[in-house]
Amino acid sequence: METLIWVVHVLSAITVIVLVLLQHGKGADMGAAFGSGSSGSLFGASGSANFLSRTTGALAAVFFITSLGLTYLSSHKTEGGGVMDKAVPVQSAKPVQPAPAAPAEGEASKATEIPK
Repeated sequence: METLIWVVHVLSAITVIVLVLLQHGKGADMGAAFGSGSSGSLFGASGSANFLSRTTGALAAVFFITSLGLTYLSSHKTEGGGVMDKAVPVQSAKPVQPAPAAPAEGEASKATEIPK
């Protein structure tokens, strides 16, 4: 189920990006009026804006719904625990050496002797 939502989510995101890039800006009609470009398109002058804007709106709604669905699924996972709970405990490569025993009271340690 989650994989299907991911596929729909990515496809709707890519399609929204493409549709937004295909649409004319608000200043495109003004430029076409003065002869700097053509205002014609595949769906006609007014039909393309309505078709593209409605399709973009519908796909944006699908994108938001899939975003909410993925958020819900990720917050209600039944596996339990996080990444740290699933981690395998690491054992140290070398054993820990015990601290050296302190010398007896009568014995002098070579570490404390000052060479002459």
